[in-house]
Amino acid sequence: MNAPASPHSLMPQLSLREVPQALIDALQTRFGARCSTGQAVREQHGRDESALVAPPPAAVVFAESTADVAAAVALAAQYRVPVIPFGVGSSLEGHLLAVQGGISIHLERMNQIVPTHPEDLTVTVQSGVTRKQLNVAPKSSSLFFPIGPGADASLGGMCATRASGTKALQIN
Repeated sequence: MNAPASPHSLMPQLSLREVPQALIDALQTRFGARCSTGQAVREQHGRDESALVAPPPAAVVFAESTADVAAAVALAAQYRVPVIPFGVGSSLEGHLLAVQGGISIHLERMNQIVPTHPEDLTVTVQSGVTRKQLNVAPKSSSLFFPIGPGADASLGGMCATRASGTKALQIN
């Protein structure tokens, strides 16, 4: 289970999984300055817009590609450490909190809109693309993304939480 019992404490049966120093060392070797264990960075990635409280992740990896995500996940799996994806941190659900410990993978730098195919009404994006970025890109093709979850949420986060927002249905 990955949920706290109340807004101010973790469930008693949950225990934080220790993140071995060997994993931190491996992440820092692989990612260099894109792996942070700084307290301020960890705290930023250890909270969202909810009232839930949990400890911050042990490290934050700033991914720039699918290969980065795969490498971080493979290292975490080797040490049996939880991985928490982080987009822009605007969620209300608490899903990006490290309630069992772990590492956070920051996806905001994965913000490329790969191809746009107006003929079949599709656009392929990386998980860090925000709804505003998406609506700027396909203007020349008459495509638009009417979903509006309030904040400038990332599409990866919107998919993860099944967010659609107030503009999910427009009646003209």
